[in-house]
Amino acid sequence: GLGETEPRRPSYVFHSNAKTGPLPWDRMQTVFRHSYPARMLPALLRSMWAAFRPQGKIALNQRAVTDTAAMSVEIKARAVSLGAGIVGICEMRPDFLMAGETSSYRYAIVLGLPMDREALLHATSVRAGREVSRVYHQCSRVTVVLARHIRSLGWRAEGLPVNSSGKYLHIPIAIAAGLGELGKHGSLISREYGSNVRLTTVLTDLPMSIDVPVDIAVEDLCSKCRLCTKACPPGAISDDKQMVRGVRKWYVDFDRCVPYFSDTYGCAICLEVCPWSKPGRGPGLAERLLAVRARRSPAQSD
Repeated sequence: GLGETEPRRPSYVFHSNAKTGPLPWDRMQTVFRHSYPARMLPALLRSMWAAFRPQGKIALNQRAVTDTAAMSVEIKARAVSLGAGIVGICEMRPDFLMAGETSSYRYAIVLGLPMDREALLHATSVRAGREVSRVYHQCSRVTVVLARHIRSLGWRAEGLPVNSSGKYLHIPIAIAAGLGELGKHGSLISREYGSNVRLTTVLTDLPMSIDVPVDIAVEDLCSKCRLCTKACPPGAISDDKQMVRGVRKWYVDFDRCVPYFSDTYGCAICLEVCPWSKPGRGPGLAERLLAVRARRSPAQSD
């Protein structure tokens, strides 16, 4: 979609689990899926097992929801107890799906699970790849278990395990649900964990209060910071926003990124050099950037 001025939903090119026909990067996807070292196979198999039942029976006795705010608090607390670090809720929209896909669910519960940053600082090693696989397994388990809990309340719910959620756009969902903003490296930046987080989603009709997008001043820093652009080995990250499917935004050159990504167990260099990803830095960084912006803004008169 680079250079396209008309809005449209993205189409499949890689990491597709759907029967979409030949894709531009089919062969590279095959290489990626079969190139992991044998010692990483147990983690991959655990992730597949955790995703075995994303859907299931719904309890006949439906729990009435008279307080949607209280239900949101309850569901978020359950997600955190299962391992989520951050949780947000938004209404589903067609633009949260790939082109040609549909969903009948009303709400999306998006969960962010933090990774061991010490391990990820060793990207692009097998150690870092194992940590990514471990958290993806945890994502699959949490989303399936949370969906099962919601169905026990008598409401439809479907977990989106990592290996079967290709038609959903987790980053736009997370932004709409208030978990963070889009960074220059093309991934979510959250206040709590920066980009050192993996996303997963549960779809449901359970009535809940929704969250709203947040402004944590990611734009203020990304517009000046060049750490990820300089650290990216294939040079896939641009310092300037590009027009992509009718929206001017940060853009990562997929044709440059994916061969290196596939050859290095998922890479993740750009996520870990990001200043937001240093543990404990995000909240203070956002506060300082927003304060600087406020001082530079014209004084508001009554």
